[in-house]
Amino acid sequence: MFFCAISGEPPLEPVVSVKSKKVYDRRLILKYIAQNGTDPVTGDKLEEADLVAIEASPQNAPPRPPTHSSIPALLHTLQNEWDALVLEMYALRQQYNSTRQELSYALYSQDAATRVVARLLRERDAARDALANVQASMGIAPSQPADVDMAERAPDDGLSAAIIASIDETHQSLSAARKKRKPPQGCPTPAEISTFTARHTIPSLHSASPAGITSLAVSRLAPSQFLTGGNDKIVQLYDRDSDKVLASLKGHTKKVNHVTLREQEGSPTLLISASADKTCKIWSLDSASGEYIPKSTIRSHKGELSGLVVHPTSTLLALSSLDKTYSIHDLSTFTQVFRSVPAEESFTSLSIHPDGTLLALGTPTSTVQIYDIRTGAMAASLTPPDAVPFTVQTLSFSENGYHLLSPNSLSSAAIWDLRKQKMAQSVSLGDDFKINKVLYDTSAQFFGVAGNLGMRLYAHKTWEELVNLEEGGEVSDFVFAEQGKEIWGATGREVRIWGLPV
Repeated sequence: MFFCAISGEPPLEPVVSVKSKKVYDRRLILKYIAQNGTDPVTGDKLEEADLVAIEASPQNAPPRPPTHSSIPALLHTLQNEWDALVLEMYALRQQYNSTRQELSYALYSQDAATRVVARLLRERDAARDALANVQASMGIAPSQPADVDMAERAPDDGLSAAIIASIDETHQSLSAARKKRKPPQGCPTPAEISTFTARHTIPSLHSASPAGITSLAVSRLAPSQFLTGGNDKIVQLYDRDSDKVLASLKGHTKKVNHVTLREQEGSPTLLISASADKTCKIWSLDSASGEYIPKSTIRSHKGELSGLVVHPTSTLLALSSLDKTYSIHDLSTFTQVFRSVPAEESFTSLSIHPDGTLLALGTPTSTVQIYDIRTGAMAASLTPPDAVPFTVQTLSFSENGYHLLSPNSLSSAAIWDLRKQKMAQSVSLGDDFKINKVLYDTSAQFFGVAGNLGMRLYAHKTWEELVNLEEGGEVSDFVFAEQGKEIWGATGREVRIWGLPV
């Protein structure tokens, strides 16, 4: 008795393949050939002419042709369903065996790679020890590595007296000027803000897969240039006037969460990015080659970086991380000058007071913690009353230094009065709105809220909604241009610019 190699049952019309020498039921093998064109066992090309009929004994009489309204018709339908099921099960068995072989190969490869890496690490450590012994025997001090790499360090006791003096000096000069300052000439009025419309769109930035711009920063010294970070792990510097990518900077292994520029008169401009790969990278323009080259990589945190900001002194950089710490780094020497002790909660966002003495840090439990940057001590803790726990992923101090803007739920924003440490106002955006970014403009007269339904601008103090910019869809990040005359926003792979109508 024969058995079909596909169904495992005695075939009604047995045939044998000249390619694999296997026996099949003619009905099943013809369906398989029609779908795949190959032999089910060997995978060789197979045609109906390659099938040889076998005389079975005893011979079975073929069934009578069924009609569409009879029980045999039902049986025929069930037989077809069974045939399809058998073919599918056979294909699944083949795929299962192939997957097992691939998994086995991948496991062996991973094990071999791990052994090689372990051996290389042992050889590196042995070479370092041998070098240190030789240097010690010759009375030579160990040399520092050529590349600047800010490695992990223990929490510091505090900032040095020189850095604190620089922060205090900056605080005094900025706060004195801010109290006397009025909104700059040319700053748009609420009526002009309400007429803002899309002026320009820069499309197709970063890679299409994975797509999306995650962070945006506009140059203050060269207003046509802007910096973006994306889900594709790349940082791009783009010039709007020439419509060209000036630099495409690689090095991160995960998406870029934040980007910013350090611009200071008399010092080179630094491009800075913070990533989900736990590192912060700093690039600077090389005058010889005309290209941006890496200056430093900060690896002082064990968790994803959630915040990045340049201090008003322009010589310090602050980072926050999901590892429950924040750190401060010197941009002149590319060294870490302070790292906080681990807090009870992760830090999910970061903002710095315009006078440079306070840091605001968001948490996953609806709370905003404010620290004195000079001492590392907590100065205040702000928690929305009766709030359902949510992650505070964006913060913004007002330019006058009196207010702090933050979400107080997933779809509403709170304005905190820092003098009273109380919520001055709550602005609801609707249950469908999910906040991505909040930001005050440089005159402290307006603020914006961006999210999945676009961006909205509000007047400070009156809390009136001035304009709703939703034609670009979700806005992941945005910035106010000089004097608030334009707003730059990241929507997908595009950067949109809104301003007064022409």
